Amino acid sequence: MISKDIENVELKYLDLKDYQELKTTMKEVYKNMPDSFWAAKQIKSLIKLFPEGQVVIKVNGQLAGCSLSIIVDYDNFEDNHTFQEITGQETFSTHTEDGDILYGIDVFIKPEFRGLRLGRRLYDYRKELCEKLNLKGIAFGGRIPNYHQYANTLTPKQYIDKVRRKEIHDPVLSFQINNDFHPAKILKGYLEGDKASKEFAVLMEWDNIYYQKPTKKAATKKKVVRLGLIQWQMRPYKRMEELLEQAEFFIDSVSGYRSDFALFPEFFNAPLMAENNHLSESEAIRELAKHTETIVQKFSEFSISYNINIITGSMPEMKDNRLFNVGYLCKRDGSVERFEKIHVTPDESKVWGMQGGTQLKTFDTDCGKIGILICYDVEFPELSRLLAEEGMDILFVPFLTDTQNGFSRVRHCAQARAIENECYVAIAGSVGNLPKVNNMDIQFAQSMVFTPCDFSFPTNGIKAEATPNAEMILIADVDIDLLRELNQFGAVRNLKDRRTDIFKLTKKGN
Repeated sequence: MISKDIENVELKYLDLKDYQELKTTMKEVYKNMPDSFWAAKQIKSLIKLFPEGQVVIKVNGQLAGCSLSIIVDYDNFEDNHTFQEITGQETFSTHTEDGDILYGIDVFIKPEFRGLRLGRRLYDYRKELCEKLNLKGIAFGGRIPNYHQYANTLTPKQYIDKVRRKEIHDPVLSFQINNDFHPAKILKGYLEGDKASKEFAVLMEWDNIYYQKPTKKAATKKKVVRLGLIQWQMRPYKRMEELLEQAEFFIDSVSGYRSDFALFPEFFNAPLMAENNHLSESEAIRELAKHTETIVQKFSEFSISYNINIITGSMPEMKDNRLFNVGYLCKRDGSVERFEKIHVTPDESKVWGMQGGTQLKTFDTDCGKIGILICYDVEFPELSRLLAEEGMDILFVPFLTDTQNGFSRVRHCAQARAIENECYVAIAGSVGNLPKVNNMDIQFAQSMVFTPCDFSFPTNGIKAEATPNAEMILIADVDIDLLRELNQFGAVRNLKDRRTDIFKLTKKGN
């Protein structure tokens, strides 16, 4: 049919009134497989069991295509199942509303309507239904009707590989691959009587990136996460209580906007070193480290009382007589986790005698997996890539830079991390100066939230940015589902397209 002759295209639920037309269409579609049509009682059973799974496409009122599906508990079947097994000998007794996979048992387009992309509409409907019902994904045994032409020279696996490389065209398999289904396994003896496929089929799968595992807990992971970045003004404080009052003010502010996270900068507590400015730099920072435990305890209390996850920036800490640059994630459920700066700067090592840490891990939160890298660490792409491989959605980077050169390094490296790891990156720094603290004279910062660069994100990859060198908070919403879509359907897919056949990144000790 020529598209200009089309007046109406409808996607409708299958009705028993359509049966005779359905039967006639199937005989035409499967003319090389005698008696390959569904009996009226089978169609009636499918409609009764799962009406949403049975749809037809009508063009100008004429049946042009059909899609039939059931829901199965996939754990009850082996990956080498047959069509008879998965359909309960075509009785559909395997269908269960408690299942986790939408299983396609038939899909076809009438020959005269092919070339109009109607098949894509049927597959898109299945995907939307899978998402709506919160199922893990879609599976079906896909025929390879052109295989008989190559069976004497190619194994099924070789045939599939050539189809994937576009060296061979298979009308069914090529179409399914182009619609984001991926081959998972070769099924032998899948459909009895399918001579064109030599009774082989390919187990095709599509993963629902929005699937949420059912839980009995009242809490659920958020899809849209609100970030609160604190661009901290360095100012003198006579007592630690004054510093905590200022910190609580900011926490109260971002919490008032219902932020899920509050991010403080690196060494935000440096003003407290002023009272020890008469000491050497290395001695003064070790005195500052004595306040860390108290600050963390207070921040943990704030996280509970203000219902917000707090990333404390970083602070000096003594451990086994060694000085580290560390921070804490204070969760609103009351738990506290620690992170370390892996790469200390030459200045931190030379002036303070600071050591690099060894801990690198992601953190599970009520808003998904996050990673935290302190300042200089973001300039080493291996670290964030390891975190991305653990499922990180948001990378937080507390930083402290004295010059615009230093800030530019952090800023541009952080944006690169967002692109290459398909994640959000939030950076927060300090502004102002501390004339009475040696080695902490002046600060330059512009806090920002970066995104990947694709159609669903800002074209410049910047979600939000603070005014440079001004004390303020920055609030930004990030949508985690957009990362899932990017990973599967992005214009480029940095994580999926890595050539792991020629290179590999591993974390020692794993």
